[in-house]
Amino acid sequence: MTIEKKYPIPPFTEKTAREKVQMAEDAWNSKNPEKVSKAYTIDTAWRNKSEFINGREDVVAFLTNKWQHELNYKLKKDLWAFTDNKIAVRFEYEFQNNEGQWFRAYGNENWEFDKNGLMKKRYASINYLSINPTERKL
Repeated sequence: MTIEKKYPIPPFTEKTAREKVQMAEDAWNSKNPEKVSKAYTIDTAWRNKSEFINGREDVVAFLTNKWQHELNYKLKKDLWAFTDNKIAVRFEYEFQNNEGQWFRAYGNENWEFDKNGLMKKRYASINYLSINPTERKL
């Protein structure tokens, strides 16, 4: 049996925490639910606003639905803090809904990783703001 690893692995340094954040940003901007799900443990547990997602299959389903309704999605993540196996990020992203209205979302995420660098917990708090196309930043 092959042990899954997702480098960099804990304990994190500032450099490796920044790498992990950039890898997450790049993966989410790919809008590929299968690719994104590979960064999480099989039994990952999320809180995303008021939704609770458990396991990679739920991650794929959640992200597939998300990107069917959040068109032209673009995300920017920034490292906020880190410890041995935890990272906190602040983020913003923009998207257009199916009716053409643009939104910007702001939030914070707390991540906890297993010893192999897979994210086992993700807690996200997110707020949305309706914007005009001329107000887009990303």
